[in-house]
Amino acid sequence: MDISKTIAKMKENPAFAENVGMVLIHNGVVRAWSRKGKEHVESLEVTPDLDKIEAIRQEFLKKEGIFDIIVEAKSGRFKPGDDLLFIVVAGDLRENVKPVLADLLDRIKAEAVSKKEIVSA
Repeated sequence: MDISKTIAKMKENPAFAENVGMVLIHNGVVRAWSRKGKEHVESLEVTPDLDKIEAIRQEFLKKEGIFDIIVEAKSGRFKPGDDLLFIVVAGDLRENVKPVLADLLDRIKAEAVSKKEIVSA
């Protein structure tokens, strides 16, 4: 995802200027080490459930003050430093936007993404 182009496209909506005071972005990347034991990660296999992600996105679009949410979840095998998950949340006030990004990220990671780390022996 090209973040600048994504936000520019979002701003093409005539209602953007009247409804948005904050855009927050999550750009998840592959770490070179595992959470468990800090082992060196050679690669990461990721499988997102795109239907579940869309269902969660639709749920969060209904939250107070939220104008738009864009999610891009990649599938396949990735190496450290590669982009995996983009979330863009646009809304009126930081009090509304910040918790939506945090909660949305946690839900997607917990409910809609499976991954397997390939670590060094």
